[in-house]
Amino acid sequence: MKILTVSDAWYPQVNGVVRTIEATNRELALAGHETQVIAPADFATIACPGYPEIRLSLLPYRRLCRLIRSARADAIHIATEGPLGMAARRYCLRHRRVFTTAYHTRFPQYLKAMYGVPEAWVYRFLRWFHRPAHRLLTPTLHVERELAQWGITHTARWTRGVDLDVFRPVTPPSPLVQGLPRPLFLCVGRVSVEKNIGAFLDLDLPGTKIVAGVGPELELLQRRHPEVRFLGILSREDLARLYSSVDVFVFPSRTDTFGLVMLEALACGTPVAAFPVQGPLDVVGGSRVAQLDEDLRTAALGALRIDRAACRRHAEGYSWAAATRQFLELQAVPPGIPAGAAPLSAEPSQPAAVALPRR
Repeated sequence: MKILTVSDAWYPQVNGVVRTIEATNRELALAGHETQVIAPADFATIACPGYPEIRLSLLPYRRLCRLIRSARADAIHIATEGPLGMAARRYCLRHRRVFTTAYHTRFPQYLKAMYGVPEAWVYRFLRWFHRPAHRLLTPTLHVERELAQWGITHTARWTRGVDLDVFRPVTPPSPLVQGLPRPLFLCVGRVSVEKNIGAFLDLDLPGTKIVAGVGPELELLQRRHPEVRFLGILSREDLARLYSSVDVFVFPSRTDTFGLVMLEALACGTPVAAFPVQGPLDVVGGSRVAQLDEDLRTAALGALRIDRAACRRHAEGYSWAAATRQFLELQAVPPGIPAGAAPLSAEPSQPAAVALPRR
């Protein structure tokens, strides 16, 4: 198959959406499938207000039509709800192309936290955007239930994985933490209000707090917390060494749909501290590799006692090969289903002669 993904999030951005598409396409290529990504770099763009690293495509429809036609793809997946996603949705409906969409980002909660936009307004947009999709791909049961409460029910599970070859226990320790007082508490992610990193930095913890990532709140948090070590964006290899060198990974977000960085930390043998909310509950809830507590300080200190070998074993249960098999199965559509028709049941279709090798 040739699978075309349309995404408003792509390089040079570094986030969960980009990593998910990249890892999925890598697994698809290993299985002999062809992939292509249409992204903002193919268009004239402007900076997203408040997020200059995020580029929004300007009037992309005509060029997008040409790119989609020239791709001659067997399946179209729309990954995001931005300008490119809306243009791709319009194209598919006009040309009666079946497509899937994905729910990576909890925009209702993000926009409420950042700008005070009522959640109901955003869910109304999401219902409109995703309704014509053959399937809306969601990462967890909690996400599916949340969307169902707002009338979005044609969901199907597409979980996430971790690259266990890159993210593994690495020695010697990272030079980035050399000489820092221990214990070392790390947070990795976009430094913005919806990630709630300030809640981590406000904790009264021994040792050193470390943040890897950039975003619109970076300068503000640097001024407020000169005692914190801010490292910016790191390569995957440097990030794996950093995960391996710290004592606890703190995940303060209350709004993530999944939280890939938790899996990356666990794969490197580092325990997780988080709030008991969607995302952490799905990835580490009920396990012995994380401390979940509404008191994040209690969770962080409790995680110091967790066995690091158990963390690695937990992460080994999440493979991108298995996640990509789910994705591929959901691209197969029974013949005769017109784009824009009422969505089917949430059970995945059986793939038509498409499969990934089990590893």
